[in-house]
Amino acid sequence: MGNKTPTPIDSDLVRTLAALLDETNLTEIEYGVGDVKIRVARTAAPVTVHHGAALAPMGHPTAQPGQTGAAADADHPGAVTSPMVGVAYLSPEPGATKFINPGDMVAEGQTVMLIEAMKTFNPIRAPRSGKVTRILVTDSQPVEFGEPLMIIE
Repeated sequence: MGNKTPTPIDSDLVRTLAALLDETNLTEIEYGVGDVKIRVARTAAPVTVHHGAALAPMGHPTAQPGQTGAAADADHPGAVTSPMVGVAYLSPEPGATKFINPGDMVAEGQTVMLIEAMKTFNPIRAPRSGKVTRILVTDSQPVEFGEPLMIIE
């Protein structure tokens, strides 16, 4: 048994973090100073995914009844998914040319967008070479971990 005194909960900070979740459409946020860490999370709306989707010509999965477009995109073999929770940016700075557009050919390792998390801009790189057939997010859109960002075929 240690002699640690419990840290009082800063309810104003918790409320501020909860409001930030609503404002950014994120499902969780963590904040820490020194040894004190506060994590605020909410459960995401349930998503129904039907496995064994039928394949359209060219081997692309098609949405099954009850399967949303996002679920079909997540199952696509060329889907590039978000490695983190944050905000997606399609260009290096406001007003600049986008990193990529549908129809562009990309090389493996090429930066295709940025995701800002905790005030840090993280480059998202193409995991493979190919043609960008769809971009599934808009500029400044909040994204979740594992959310499909684009399709590279």
